[in-house]
Amino acid sequence: MPGFQKITPCLWFDSEAEEATTFYASLFADCRIGKVTRYGEDALKITGKQAGSVMTIEFQLAGYKFTALNGGPQFTFTPAISFFVMCQTEAEVDTLWQKLSKNGGALMELGKYDWSEKYGWVQDRYGLTWQIALGKIEDVGQKITPSLLFVGKQHGKAEEAINFYTAIFQGSKVDGILRYQAGQGEPEGTVKHAQFSLSTEKFMAMDSASAHPFTFNEAVSLAVECATQEEVDYFWEKLTANGGEEVQCGWLKDNFGVSWQVVPTALHELLSDSNVEKTQRVTQAFLQMKKFDIDALKRAYAGNKS
Repeated sequence: MPGFQKITPCLWFDSEAEEATTFYASLFADCRIGKVTRYGEDALKITGKQAGSVMTIEFQLAGYKFTALNGGPQFTFTPAISFFVMCQTEAEVDTLWQKLSKNGGALMELGKYDWSEKYGWVQDRYGLTWQIALGKIEDVGQKITPSLLFVGKQHGKAEEAINFYTAIFQGSKVDGILRYQAGQGEPEGTVKHAQFSLSTEKFMAMDSASAHPFTFNEAVSLAVECATQEEVDYFWEKLTANGGEEVQCGWLKDNFGVSWQVVPTALHELLSDSNVEKTQRVTQAFLQMKKFDIDALKRAYAGNKS
């Protein structure tokens, strides 16, 4: 499990972030619900969210950090990014499957597969998908691991994406790539399963040539925490390279369609102030930005317009 977590998955809900966070925290050991930010007075006009309503919630599941966002109905979860959970007993697999599948549904039924004595892929009541497997945590290094599925026009690009990401983040490595062989029902040489590290965190990736009615979208984004403007500039430039897309409020899409947020640590600190006027000024400032400008955020916080 990572110590300092450089990359944090952000889960986009319409308005269920509080409910979902509580539900997820009931499923795992070593869980914690942390900092909550709320929408300011301008939110209704800009986002349709009521002032004072929950904007984001930081939380941990099995020591792994997530953020939940109440962003509205624009985006819904797809299996393009799922979360692989390694369970060490059959009882744990069964319990987790039962709870996650309630009011949800199976994408791959729970059973015995070549890669696990007990495995299933499930969509929970909020639409988020989980891969539940019986195995040893030390084989991965994390209890919960984001898994990227490259389908449609992104099919066959999993290995290219792995090389792209590991070249950007310091301390990255490719742990292993298992490729499809001839006669296995997928194009030979594409990625059947891969595991890699970005900074201190583990990720997985797969290709699938099957017809899927989904791809990557903003419902699951990957937020990169940056201590300095230099870091913000570096990750923004690298992740938008080769045809990536700048979006808004620190969001971008890379050239594979995966959504990222490049977020300065200072923003969290400024938005945590108990002075509502200050936090509203900061919020108003960052809503006008694509790439975050730390100095401009600090000027907004101080009420300095110059």
